[in-house]
Amino acid sequence: MSRSFPPAEARRGLRDVAPLLLGVAPFGVVAGATAVDAGLSPLQAIGLSAVVFAGASQLAAIELLGDNAALLVVVATGVVVNLRILMYSASIAPHFRSFHARWKAVCSYILTDQAYALSVARYTGVDADLSPAARRQYYLAAGGSLWVVWQVCTVVGVVVGARVPPAWGLEFAVPLVFLSLLIPATTSWPKLVAAAVGGGVAVAGTALAIPLNLGLIAGGVAGVVAGVLADGRLPGDGDDAGSGGSH
Repeated sequence: MSRSFPPAEARRGLRDVAPLLLGVAPFGVVAGATAVDAGLSPLQAIGLSAVVFAGASQLAAIELLGDNAALLVVVATGVVVNLRILMYSASIAPHFRSFHARWKAVCSYILTDQAYALSVARYTGVDADLSPAARRQYYLAAGGSLWVVWQVCTVVGVVVGARVPPAWGLEFAVPLVFLSLLIPATTSWPKLVAAAVGGGVAVAGTALAIPLNLGLIAGGVAGVVAGVLADGRLPGDGDDAGSGGSH
């Protein structure tokens, strides 16, 4: 009996990730365009996208590079923004335990919010008695599709960004993208407090010209601390706003 190509789980991964690619595409275009606007060469912008492959931290790094921040600050900011990946890795690692080391390396490289969420949902679903090969096929199809679309759209952004007149104010693209990610995520009072405090500290850091452009890192740390403190005192996602309960 002949095997189908691509395998069934790969086809399912492609199908599940398809709607998400519509949101990733413009994000990638903005990343490429703003990298060129920040002063990176097309080759540097494409190389950054290929090496980092992390939307939010990539944009934060581009913003700092455009402000001539110290390289250590750029790297530290990217690490802080992407700390959530450590939790994703710990959560999904048991499903990858039987993989060969080279497959684990590939899977770690393409780990993103979307690939993690889709794969964990698939692995823990009611019909999720999957073999190691099937788990790998699903993950690589979902995560690999995101990688390909991101890289292609980054190249498009680089080409487009190099031709956008300065008068168009392309530098506003990064803040707008972050706002589009932030607003839907503020689904509870603790998250709103974290966003307000973190954003306020970061803006204040820029206004006060904190040395080494450390305002963004300070804002991130302040937002996390404020969110944790608020989580024990304010209603969370599942609480009634007027119940006064803690989450």
